[in-house]
Amino acid sequence: MKSLTEELWFNTKNRVEFINITGKVEELVKKSGVKEGLCLVNAMHITASVFINDDESGLHSDYKKWLEKLAPHEPVSQYAHNVGEINADAHMKRQVMGREVVVAITNGRLHFGPWEQIFYGEFDGQRRKRVLVKIIGE
Repeated sequence: MKSLTEELWFNTKNRVEFINITGKVEELVKKSGVKEGLCLVNAMHITASVFINDDESGLHSDYKKWLEKLAPHEPVSQYAHNVGEINADAHMKRQVMGREVVVAITNGRLHFGPWEQIFYGEFDGQRRKRVLVKIIGE
């Protein structure tokens, strides 16, 4: 069995951002040499997420608006967690958007449905964070 473990690092300009990481993950699948297997992509921070969806700017804008309605950043006094850091809303947004994705690898490529792409979702940005990519298979 082959395996590859790599980390992708991010430091976003904005507090909330969605970054398409599909190309970077595809490069790692190719580097791994795995033809049939699985690829785990996991946000390693509790205020960030990894998810699969369409790469369409209107959808991303809708996500940001929807998430802000679900867990508004302000007023920060509404959250008991906001002691030291004021990122309680980011924890909740991550919970909704998810921690990781697993994608099948078939014939050496990520096996997606139509329009599917992998995204890093940042909800408490402007500092260095990482994503784990773990690939296993034959």
